[in-house]
Amino acid sequence: MNRRHFIRSAAALPFISAIAAEKPKRLILRSSWQTVNIGDIGHTPGVLALLEKHLPEVEVRLWPSKLDNGVAEMLAARFPKVQVIQGEAVKKAFEECDFLLHGSGPSLVAQADVVKWSQATGKPYGVYGITFSGQQSSKSKTQPQVKTVDVLSGAKFVYFRDSVSLELARKMGCTCPRMEYGPDGAFAVDLKDDAKAEAFLKEHGLEQGKFLCCIPRLRNTPYWTLPEKKATIDEKKDARNKAMMDHDGKPLLDAIVSVIKNTDLKILLCPEDKTQMKVGKEMLYDKLPEEVKARVVWRESYWLTDEAISTYRRSAGLFGHEMHSPIMCIGNGIPAIVCRWAEQTSKGYMWRDIGLGEWLFDLDKEDEVAKVAAAVLAMAKDPEGSKAKAAKARELVMAKFAASMGVVKGCLSVG
Repeated sequence: MNRRHFIRSAAALPFISAIAAEKPKRLILRSSWQTVNIGDIGHTPGVLALLEKHLPEVEVRLWPSKLDNGVAEMLAARFPKVQVIQGEAVKKAFEECDFLLHGSGPSLVAQADVVKWSQATGKPYGVYGITFSGQQSSKSKTQPQVKTVDVLSGAKFVYFRDSVSLELARKMGCTCPRMEYGPDGAFAVDLKDDAKAEAFLKEHGLEQGKFLCCIPRLRNTPYWTLPEKKATIDEKKDARNKAMMDHDGKPLLDAIVSVIKNTDLKILLCPEDKTQMKVGKEMLYDKLPEEVKARVVWRESYWLTDEAISTYRRSAGLFGHEMHSPIMCIGNGIPAIVCRWAEQTSKGYMWRDIGLGEWLFDLDKEDEVAKVAAAVLAMAKDPEGSKAKAAKARELVMAKFAASMGVVKGCLSVG
């Protein structure tokens, strides 16, 4: 290279570097598993909100499984810059994006797609807030079976949403260089539909801070009752549901009666998934004494995550058998008590991980069943103390999010 050519080339370097610097880092979020459950819906806007806050310079593309039932519109309104990709757009994203982030969920839900990304691109990936229940393999017809532990081992990081999952992964030989406890992304959801929430509360005589939310569920979600699932009944699971319905409903019934008799609060029976309106009526509402039922509202229709959160924010707290409504409550500073059982895997133990062990009850243990009603009443009678406890847990969760998003940022080499 002669001197004149070198000078011209050197002069161009800052310009070339500036162009390279202007090219945004691009990330695929693989998420959005289903829309018949406001918790499964909540995973996606939670992680999107975190990416927006902590990595504003990164271009995010959402690769969903399901975005029907009004969820696509809800997400588009909150995250107008996020491109949703399907079909050919996924192939293009594989070429253009730098990193794949598998979102929160009950497992490595999209394991086959993570494997496909890794094999097709050789680019890095990470896993953000999942439960791990043991060995599983990918089910793709176009790929040889791959063990979940091996896929997790190949990640830049894996955040498990409960410490039990983390320890199990270690025990089973997962060798990912960074494995830590990391909260479910749904803690970060900031969606809202105040108009719908306020209209419903007004219609049913529910005042802000003057009611508790209660969500019952069956041991196994009866998805076979939903037409869109096109599923046949699972006789074994259905039998288990029927056998445990009264047992699991009793602590909630006792809590409702105790709150009504000892406070001026009302109760809102509401769903987390599309099967639970019927469950709420049959397990709880129909079994309440008439004098108690007069201050209990049964929500007859399903709702989306935005309206649910706006309702929770106006409540004095929540209790029940579900996980993600409590998660979204704590994420918004609202007290929440969780009842769990073996069929729900280990996710409930995240309550211990964030300092809320006193608000976690295992309904497979009779001594804990008997303590639920007293805990709900105590929460109801000490609103300030309960909110302080929720706020402390939220602070811990948000600190974990900040740290884990820093790791994501480091994998993208931005900032």
